[in-house]
Amino acid sequence: MTERNEALVIGAGVAGLTTAVCLAERGFTVRVVAERPPRETTSAVAGAIIGGPAIADETEAEAKFAPTAITRPWHQASLAEFTALAKLPDSGVRLTRGRLVNRQAAGGHEWAAHLPGYAPCGEEESGGFPVAFRVELPIVDMPVYLEYLASRVSAAGGSVEVGVVDSLEAAAAEAPLVVNCTGVGARALADDPKVFPVRGQHVIVENPGIEEFFFEQNPGPNSTSYFPHGRRLVCGGTAEREVWSMEPDPARTEEILARCIAVEPRIAGAAVTGVEIGLRASRPQTRLEVEPVGSARVIHNYGHGGIAVGLSWGCAQDVLRLALGGATAEVVS
Repeated sequence: MTERNEALVIGAGVAGLTTAVCLAERGFTVRVVAERPPRETTSAVAGAIIGGPAIADETEAEAKFAPTAITRPWHQASLAEFTALAKLPDSGVRLTRGRLVNRQAAGGHEWAAHLPGYAPCGEEESGGFPVAFRVELPIVDMPVYLEYLASRVSAAGGSVEVGVVDSLEAAAAEAPLVVNCTGVGARALADDPKVFPVRGQHVIVENPGIEEFFFEQNPGPNSTSYFPHGRRLVCGGTAEREVWSMEPDPARTEEILARCIAVEPRIAGAAVTGVEIGLRASRPQTRLEVEPVGSARVIHNYGHGGIAVGLSWGCAQDVLRLALGGATAEVVS
């Protein structure tokens, strides 16, 4: 590492903060700058189940945009990190038992038998899906987890600031290493028209005592899921391509609740405490590569679609290798 080890990370979602942790804990002087604080990012409203490429939360459009051959090492690295983090009570990560389901009965589910705690569900437990099984996987309370990551950045001597970065050229004038983790903002900041939003909506209700998660794997505009995080239950979800609106859709709210209630009737009596919207940053492929800008090196790390949390540690570790001058697979299209 050179003496000039300053790094500017743009973006305070899960990609930016995880990258900042990896850099700061390796000796870089890290400054994170983002237009919104961590709790107001798209990452904060993610459902966030971790379990490798086989259960990636992808829309039908995204499924072909994050090829398994490319993402598998990132998923594996992230799963190892999240499994370890589940042992820390303040991380927001915990190993949880729950059901994975699929509306498609034909083929492609052999991998499930290798997941921790795998057990097929009987018909009465399937929620009406032809394929259903229980497993034990990490789920992440994202607001808590993002604060945990920010605290690690601070503990390693870094900072997380709210601010605007007008251009990569301006960022390059501030630090010799810049990491672009701006999500859908990369469309403008990196002048990348391949970036597009996939809008997601979740409904938050008071948890009526549910302890297990439920996650439908099927790609498409609508899927059924709920994730218990203490007193709140995050119910989902939707995936609307090329929709930029951040306004809650009441019709979508009713659809989400109806799907979840059909699986778990106890949700019917739960008070709705909020509706959350996020714009997943999708792209024909995740972009992870180095670009020289002025005298600085810019490392792009964006375009993770609906699987940003599940890829976060693997991608951040590759960013670190690039920052240290090492070789890694560069993914761009």
